[in-house]
Amino acid sequence: MSVVFEGYERQYCELSANLSRKCSSTALLPHGEQKQQKVSEIKAALDDADVLIRKMDLEARSLQPSAKAMMLAKLREYKSDLNKLKREFKKISSPNADQASREELLESGMADVHTASTDQRERMVMSVERLNQSSDRIKESRRTVLETEELGVSILQDLHQQRETLLHSHQKLHGVDDAIDKSKKVLTAMSRRMTKNKWMIGSVIGALVIAVIFILFYKFSHR
Repeated sequence: MSVVFEGYERQYCELSANLSRKCSSTALLPHGEQKQQKVSEIKAALDDADVLIRKMDLEARSLQPSAKAMMLAKLREYKSDLNKLKREFKKISSPNADQASREELLESGMADVHTASTDQRERMVMSVERLNQSSDRIKESRRTVLETEELGVSILQDLHQQRETLLHSHQKLHGVDDAIDKSKKVLTAMSRRMTKNKWMIGSVIGALVIAVIFILFYKFSHR
């Protein structure tokens, strides 16, 4: 609650109670100088009350919506109370009771119209504020959806890049497997060739040994 509004409210309540007492006591006085002085005092106090009502109205409309509605509801009660005091003032200040009654009815009707108009304006303002809040929430939701969509697209792009990387790595591994198979075949062929060469060398050596033995045997047998 606004501290400023509470200060105006306290001043108005004190002034309203004082006005009510003065109106009651002045109504019992006969027409004369003393009554005129009391009427002048009441009129000045009513003007002060009007000023306080306007200040409370301005302060209430500057508050947040949650506190604003409660302050305006109080303000309507104070306006109604002030209008009642003004009607009492009209009765005691007017020498013609019928004229005062007509003025009272007219002022009451105008006050009701003013109150209804004020209520409609307040409802319209609150409706506009609710619409603005709903619009802000919708904008925030749209922004969140767009951010989520952008995040989803980014994730899909990352997944696509990872898939491409995995496919490329798979192709490289397949190429390595082919190279290993070829290397195995080459090594197998080389091993076979080396084995074949060993047998050929062994055969040549064996033939040479047999030839040497044969030659030596031939020499020793013809001596």
